[in-house]
Amino acid sequence: MTRLPAVTDKQVINALVKDGWVIKSHRGSHTKLIKQGNRHPLIVPVHGKSTIPKGTLLNIIRDAGISKEEFIKLL
Repeated sequence: MTRLPAVTDKQVINALVKDGWVIKSHRGSHTKLIKQGNRHPLIVPVHGKSTIPKGTLLNIIRDAGISKEEFIKLL
């Protein structure tokens, strides 16, 4: 089983952009990303320089429809 590294919000957003997601809006402390063919947007919390909690990161990866291994390659 692959271990996820500790990542910041910017690293997550950059990896998702590489996967074809596009930043639609940024409001408050959250960024909304959309992708052609997906009905639901992804919401990524943006809280400065702190890392994203593992559970939140796993939910974002699952909602994006990619595996942990694919996400690590996109980093």
